[in-house]
Amino acid sequence: MEKLALALVLLIMGSLALSEASTDLTGKALIFPEESEPQVKLIPAVNKDFTAVTVCLRYFSDLSRDMEMFSLSSHDHINSFRMHVAQPKYHGIWVGVDDVQFYDMPHKQNEWNSFCGTWDSGTGLTQVWVNGRHSTRKYVTDAKSLAGPHRTILGRDERGIRGFDADESFVGELTDVHMWDSVLSPWEIQSYMKGMNFRKGNVINWQDLKYITKENVVV
Repeated sequence: MEKLALALVLLIMGSLALSEASTDLTGKALIFPEESEPQVKLIPAVNKDFTAVTVCLRYFSDLSRDMEMFSLSSHDHINSFRMHVAQPKYHGIWVGVDDVQFYDMPHKQNEWNSFCGTWDSGTGLTQVWVNGRHSTRKYVTDAKSLAGPHRTILGRDERGIRGFDADESFVGELTDVHMWDSVLSPWEIQSYMKGMNFRKGNVINWQDLKYITKENVVV
């Protein structure tokens, strides 16, 4: 069933009339202005089997409901690494076919929030950082890797044959999206959180980004 979903997703994405760009988005944000089926596809600079992941981004929204932020789909699964929020409840990380929730993390409506998620296949542990505060580490899966090639989208997840759920689409602004194929140190994550000089993502780099936009997403 999931293989069929992957095939359908690839067919749909291949048939869409999308506009491609490659640019430095420093100081800019992607604006998702309404609850719809917006999509921004990020093109990874590295396509290999990932055994560890760190993704960091900043988001701004006035909503207090479930919202999809980031989804990376692998050769084996849609939404192999997914970051989402369900405010005012939790921040969530999905790896493989398993989901973990982290409660009582700091979050502010109508303000910029910094959100990082990590996963390490060596331990099976995942962790989130929100606005400078880290969660406890939690076990999520015994998956050994996220097999390439990968597809990465912002503002929604990939639903395949289940269809799109507008009630979980992101409405607001996203910026400073970076992805690494390793687990960053606490010092490196704090440097990102504080807007200091930090090592830019080697998989996705907001300052050297190839992306494709669909519908009414505005830069």
